[in-house]
Amino acid sequence: MRTAIFTLFLIMYSSFGQAQEGIVSIEQDQKITKLLDIYKQMNANAGFFTIQIGFGSYDTAALLKSEAGIDYPQYDCNIIFDSPTYRVHLGRFKTKLEVERIFNEVRKKYPESIILKPLNANR
Repeated sequence: MRTAIFTLFLIMYSSFGQAQEGIVSIEQDQKITKLLDIYKQMNANAGFFTIQIGFGSYDTAALLKSEAGIDYPQYDCNIIFDSPTYRVHLGRFKTKLEVERIFNEVRKKYPESIILKPLNANR
């Protein structure tokens, strides 16, 4: 009985050991590639939500940008000149949900923070 089980085990094991290798190739219609390119361009031109963490003179804005870069290195931080003040913007967020989640955290450190909507979005 042991010999039969052992033989059966060897036969099953050897059949798994001789698995075939294959090459997978995907043929995709060119129209799909064009659609993907259009989609990427559209998203590149889409507006983003951002968080304004403060404003003031250039020196104030530069100091805020430096602090935000240390506190939130994972997000882009920019100084925007909007006459007569310099504004410090943090991050580029696609959705309102995403920006609100981060905003709650940022507002603890920068209480003057506000969420700015993208110019071309009706969200």
